[in-house]
Amino acid sequence: MEIKFEPIGIIHSPYTKLHGMPIQPSAARGVEGRVEVDKKYIPALSDLEGFSHIYLLYHFHLAKSHQLKVIPFLDDQERGLFATRAPKRPNPIGLSVVKLIRVDINILHVENIDVIDGTSLLDIKPFVSEMEAVKDLRIGWLEKHISKISSQLSDKRFK
Repeated sequence: MEIKFEPIGIIHSPYTKLHGMPIQPSAARGVEGRVEVDKKYIPALSDLEGFSHIYLLYHFHLAKSHQLKVIPFLDDQERGLFATRAPKRPNPIGLSVVKLIRVDINILHVENIDVIDGTSLLDIKPFVSEMEAVKDLRIGWLEKHISKISSQLSDKRFK
């Protein structure tokens, strides 16, 4: 079975190199970016401005391979790929929750962007915490590293 995705836009951010960029939106607080949605999707942006936050789903276009075990940014121990948010994945799809500042026709102005400039956008969804139904949250091995998430920057390990 073949699955194909067609980008619906492009993400613009101040990050032009992987090294030194934030690895999660919490480490990119206040960093502004723009999401340029293809003009044919303008009608799909109706009513989006009523949401404070949105999910951006995108293609990790710089990830050319994957490994089933990785040493993630926040740890020095090898972990199973699916227990991490490492970018080199069998299907290199990224996910970020960003703050939506405003919508100008087909341009979404966002904050807390942790995506490299020029990344292809696959989809947009509104973030609604009540729909997530998250209770009794556990964060596994990340529990002992939670204080580092908002300051950890990318290095060369997933290039």
